[in-house]
Amino acid sequence: MDYNQLSDIKVLVTGSAGFIGFYLSKRLLEDGHKVIGIDNLNDYYDINLKKDRLKTLEQYSDFEFVKCDISDKDELMKVFKKASPEFVINLAAQAGVRYSLKNPDAYIQSNIVGFHNIVEACKEVNVKHLIYASSSSVYGANKKVPFEETDFVDHPVSLYAATKKSNELIANTYSHLYDIPSSGLRFFTVYGPMGRPDMAYFGFTNKLFNKEPIKIFNNGDFDNDLYRDFTYIDDIIEGIVRLIPKPPTGNVKHEVYNIGNNKPVKLMKFINSLEEALSNKLGEEIRFEKHFEPIQPGDVPATYASTDKLYKAVGFKPTTSIENGLQKFIDWYVDYYKNNNGI
Repeated sequence: MDYNQLSDIKVLVTGSAGFIGFYLSKRLLEDGHKVIGIDNLNDYYDINLKKDRLKTLEQYSDFEFVKCDISDKDELMKVFKKASPEFVINLAAQAGVRYSLKNPDAYIQSNIVGFHNIVEACKEVNVKHLIYASSSSVYGANKKVPFEETDFVDHPVSLYAATKKSNELIANTYSHLYDIPSSGLRFFTVYGPMGRPDMAYFGFTNKLFNKEPIKIFNNGDFDNDLYRDFTYIDDIIEGIVRLIPKPPTGNVKHEVYNIGNNKPVKLMKFINSLEEALSNKLGEEIRFEKHFEPIQPGDVPATYASTDKLYKAVGFKPTTSIENGLQKFIDWYVDYYKNNNGI
């Protein structure tokens, strides 16, 4: 069965006020499905952005929102038992590599305790497929590229990465013990309109309008520049929805998949593309004031996804270029903050 053959399914999405959770919930609702959204609406970044995402979702009659923290097991169990979802997509997590250096407790609470609660709840309601967010960060400082799902990933270089690797291990164990079909998605640098303000493309744009320089953590080394596999939000969502009706089979019903663009971009090319997108939108030449600094603890020099496994499973590879994706982000950003008196 493929996604287009699904009819009127009930999906529980955690992190529904978050970036990926919002777009996924919106797509599912547009396709005629029922969505139970869970989010704790924390203030890791601008809460108004989360509230605006929720306002959009609440316009759909088949959307139900429950404010709940996945680390609260009792409350989470109540939501699961009342909703009895057929499919669960866990996107709730404490995100960010650098933030984990300052606030490690938040990562243990949300990404490990919270995730354990999710799989426990899935066990109780017999879900058909649990899909959960992992991360490209599990590959650590892997020098073999492109990164493949079979690569060794036991040397994470940040606590965030370690928590995501733990999610994969926990999901694998629960699939083995309790026959819960589970798929982990290793996301590669997701970006787009209404995205996360802590991501570089968003933060750089904020600094431009605040007339501040941007910090580039590559030591100014253009020959050995950092590069990232930037993946546009629409491509991420298409990959997720196509995977919903394809739970793993076999002795242990657990798989992990990369979702990346398979076209890594050097950091400086990414910045130049952002400058061009801003110039196009504002009608004048835009250039950032750049300050170069050493690479930060926990950062990795490169991310580069092999997408062969996902393509074999669902027949899809991301296609959005960095130029088109960043232009869509900038067009949204300027209009959104103008309307909200932000610029």
